Amino acid sequence: MREIRIHARAGQGAITTASLLGHTYFHKGMYPYAFPHFGAARMGAPMNAFVRVDDRPVRLRSQIYAPDYVIVVDATLMRGFNCFSGLKEDGIAIISQREGVEIPKFKGKQKAYVVPANEIAMKHIGRPLGNTALLGAYAAATKDIGLDNLLEAIKNRFSGKAQEANIKAATEGYEFINKLK
Repeated sequence: MREIRIHARAGQGAITTASLLGHTYFHKGMYPYAFPHFGAARMGAPMNAFVRVDDRPVRLRSQIYAPDYVIVVDATLMRGFNCFSGLKEDGIAIISQREGVEIPKFKGKQKAYVVPANEIAMKHIGRPLGNTALLGAYAAATKDIGLDNLLEAIKNRFSGKAQEANIKAATEGYEFINKLK
């Protein structure tokens, strides 16, 4: 079973991110389970979204404490929270770049990729919502999903100009990581 934890603030699209990731795995023929967790229901409050995926139905319903992968939508959360708590020994973190936020140095096989996701989103979408760019980066960094599966999920979620813009953002996030490797 793969477990993914997403760190964001309410209103930044973490639930949409988890849903898109779940649909991507579904298009790959796997069984996803995506769900949010948040405290105070207000814009800007720290929150998490989670995705579990397996080759058979997922029955576990608790939060994820030892993720294989972490996606950090808002890097300012790393100042007050240990976003990487429990990250597995060979885990991968995908972090949206934010000026003035120090990225931790991982030891061993853990890897962190910093992506200018909001810049990419501004260029294609016109708003600093870098979630699809982060998902494209996730696809390239983990090799767990293919870009084609992600783009299929985006096509099912969005339409018109939003679909086109999110496809471009996801593709650029994917290419950004491939250039780093």
